[in-house]
Amino acid sequence: MTLPAWLDPLFDAEEMGATDSFASEARGVPSLELMERAGEGLARIAAEAADACGRAGPIRVVVGRGNNGGDGLVAARVLRERGREVDVLSTAAPEDFGGDARANLDRLPGDAPAEGVSAESLAGSASIVDAMLGTGFSGEPREPVASAIAAINAQDAPVVACDVPSGVDASTGAVEGEAAQATTTATFHAPKIGLHVAPGAWHAGAVHDVEIGIPRDAPSAATAGLISERVLELVPSRARAGSKFDAGTVVIAGGMRGLTGAPVMAALAAMRTGAGYVQLAVPESIETVFALKLIEAMTAGQPEVDGTHSEAGADGVAELAERAGAVVLGPGIGRSEAAVAFARAVAQRVEAPLLIDADGLNAHAGAIESLRERSAPTVLTPHAGELGRLLEIDSAAIGERRLESVREAADRSGAIVVLKGDDTVVAAPDGLAAVSRGGSPALATAGTGDVLCGVIATFLAKGLDAHAAAAAGVLAHARAGRVAAARFGADHVIASDVIDSLPAALGGPARARERRAAEGGDRARTNR
Repeated sequence: MTLPAWLDPLFDAEEMGATDSFASEARGVPSLELMERAGEGLARIAAEAADACGRAGPIRVVVGRGNNGGDGLVAARVLRERGREVDVLSTAAPEDFGGDARANLDRLPGDAPAEGVSAESLAGSASIVDAMLGTGFSGEPREPVASAIAAINAQDAPVVACDVPSGVDASTGAVEGEAAQATTTATFHAPKIGLHVAPGAWHAGAVHDVEIGIPRDAPSAATAGLISERVLELVPSRARAGSKFDAGTVVIAGGMRGLTGAPVMAALAAMRTGAGYVQLAVPESIETVFALKLIEAMTAGQPEVDGTHSEAGADGVAELAERAGAVVLGPGIGRSEAAVAFARAVAQRVEAPLLIDADGLNAHAGAIESLRERSAPTVLTPHAGELGRLLEIDSAAIGERRLESVREAADRSGAIVVLKGDDTVVAAPDGLAAVSRGGSPALATAGTGDVLCGVIATFLAKGLDAHAAAAAGVLAHARAGRVAAARFGADHVIASDVIDSLPAALGGPARARERRAAEGGDRARTNR
């Protein structure tokens, strides 16, 4: 599997191990040298953390017996050599250390590590370095590490995690027991999946990448990556000679009596994102409501049952879809028997790219495999509760295994699945996962999921492949959330603020693209 150019690689434990081996075996970089550079970077970040908080007292380095502990021992030596007061605490006896960790234990100047870690031994720390468990860890920490993690978490000093917070599964982000709550994580060569996927992401704090000398041309088998700004460069701008249809046609099938807001927000978001033509397929008895709310969109009333969509309306949506670049199914349709039949029929009859959200997803609870029968691309945008219903498991289990769950859903449905959250994960059926950098708490408000639907659908309608469209939509949505938060404050943002912020959120990449095009033209003229 090759990562698309718009993803920045995230490694799991096996992939990182292979990269380390390549550096050592193929390029002759000794493992002790890699550890030395890792420890130097860790020492710098630990010192910065102590200085930033202005606390008196020693830096405490808590080490385990493995390579993660070896990195910590290098950091302790470097800090002592630079005149810092450093206490080293160990969860293992000296005789338990081996390999590179043992070599660095022997190099440690000053006091030997004190065996045992407690709240009392950590009290008064200027900063604490967590160097106990590394990328190879999974499962639940055992004693004495579990108690050491608890002791670290009981302190109010800044905590710097070495590569990954102890107790966090670097490959998945899973946390099964005690896990260190880091202020900062110094991760080596490249970030790990577990630092950016919840719940591990909530333990990592600010993540800093530390170069340790692994060649950048080292082969990578990464199957996940962080969504970069480069994905927005794939989105075409409106052409001077184009028409409204060239800019992208989006059909939104949704709404019921009493639930008109969701499809309206999806439509407005699609228009603000750049769709040239938006149509709404709505129950015929409430069509006037939408016509009054959306003067720039077209409406098409469909057969209904008591103000909700019915299966008879699926053919009408399929007909509208013949001229559409993308269809959104689900916002505000409700969970009536008629609405469920409508959603399932639309999913099977529409041959355009289809995005399913909200009650369109609930209509497929326990029937996710039926979506494999579709010939056109499909995008699902569930939150944890909706994904739990699709997979017929408790939503709490989704929260504990977000990456595993979204990949399972993508595999079973044959669709691109967008598991929403601050750490939104976009998974493809082949396992490729794109992870949002997050940082948009303003989006935790009603209606922003409908906004996301409109954004992704517009990118689909503009011709992006489904995975790129979903990832670009997630990034644009997060950017719009930050723009809105800067204007109103994160606690005061509503979904319509996010819609209004989309042009500003999307303007930066567009201007950069235009500038590069202009520069390219200048170079071409110069070279003639």
